[in-house]
Amino acid sequence: MSEASRPTAVVIGAGMSGLLAAAALVDHADVTLIERDTLPAGPEPRRGVPQARHAHMVWTGGVTALDTLLPGLTEELVARGARLAHIMGDMVSRAPSEVWFRRFTSTPHRNLVCSRDLLDAVTRERVLADPRITLRQSATVVRLAGDAARVTGVYLRASGSDTEEYLAADLVLDASGRGSRAPHWLERLGLPAVPERRVDAGVVYATRVFRAPAPGFPLVNVQANPAVAPSRGGIILPVEGDRWIVTLSGTRGGEPTGDPDAFTDFALGLGDPVIGELIRDAKPLTGVAITRGTANRRRFFEELGCWPGGFVVVGDAVGGFNPVYGHGITVAAQCAVVLRDYAAGRGVFGPGGARRLQRLVTVPVAAAWDLAIGQDIFYPGATDRRPTCVERVLAVFVDRAVAAGARDPRALGVLLDVMSLSRPAAWLLSPGMLLAMLFGRRRPFLAGAPLTAEEWEAVVGEG
Repeated sequence: MSEASRPTAVVIGAGMSGLLAAAALVDHADVTLIERDTLPAGPEPRRGVPQARHAHMVWTGGVTALDTLLPGLTEELVARGARLAHIMGDMVSRAPSEVWFRRFTSTPHRNLVCSRDLLDAVTRERVLADPRITLRQSATVVRLAGDAARVTGVYLRASGSDTEEYLAADLVLDASGRGSRAPHWLERLGLPAVPERRVDAGVVYATRVFRAPAPGFPLVNVQANPAVAPSRGGIILPVEGDRWIVTLSGTRGGEPTGDPDAFTDFALGLGDPVIGELIRDAKPLTGVAITRGTANRRRFFEELGCWPGGFVVVGDAVGGFNPVYGHGITVAAQCAVVLRDYAAGRGVFGPGGARRLQRLVTVPVAAAWDLAIGQDIFYPGATDRRPTCVERVLAVFVDRAVAAGARDPRALGVLLDVMSLSRPAAWLLSPGMLLAMLFGRRRPFLAGAPLTAEEWEAVVGEG
């Protein structure tokens, strides 16, 4: 690479992680985006994103990151039917501890709510409109080029072809998601095995789309309780097109099935029957979609003693999370912001740059990982390692923080700062939370879902 030329980058995967990574790099390199699927022209499903059928949200930390990378993207999504939902004003939520949150409106948090197909389509249109990004569809990366010291490009194969093509690059970035082959590729270059950890709550997700019985309805979320086995939960997500995406979940021994006739009964059997009551008379628009691969999986690339220049792994390829926490897209966007800021100094293309960046992009991954396993590690069979004393103490503290947030708007604000990945988990120890826990309002917990009489009537009628 000469000083006068622009660096070249290859991004593997054109999902949200890959699109946002390409957007982060394009001011500093010419980018080739490699995708094994043929991408749809609009907001339609595709084979490579089967989880798109289920409920998705983007937390405040992700909304901020998206607009940092692609200014005006959120506004465009809202113009096309997405919604910025106030948390908790536009949300009815029961915590894992079976405490209902009051619908405080004083917090600044707004979550982006829409179908995953719409989010992907609008982001894809925006990113691929940049002429400095070249898309190679229906092509699969089969291995890395280079050696243990430096990756110099990739070998790829077009769909239906037996011939490998070499594509040189100053930087190869793997954003291929949970199915990433990066550990295998690195071993082929002579690097040691990548340490991994897996925490699997055994959650199965079932989703069905309904015609929305009432416009502007709040999100309704009944979270699963790890202290109960089997544990079940569900969410109603009002999305564009006057639809409700309804996702139900259950752990080992209490999984939902793909039987449409059993869907509402399963919802009625949750710890609170509110979701079942709301969908009982709603018109279904689809069958039931099932997903079983929901384990938390963390690859500790940053722990390798050596790392090749010119190669970085981001997003779900580093850490994939139980989808119930809704952190995947937020983490992808925050990783891309880190990438953009680091690439601005062109350090990523120099000696040791890729290794430093690999450590930096694990920060948002680690934050979401800690939140996810802090809950999921307590599900029976989730891991072969018992929760440590520290993990148990932290879980008790978080339960108390949630209880405070359910009754006190100051505590709720702190809790949402952390859950939205806007602040680190240590923020739970801030004065705002500790004072609320010790001296906050002691109003009684709500006995049921805080839906107004008008909201109930709009869906289920006067009866």
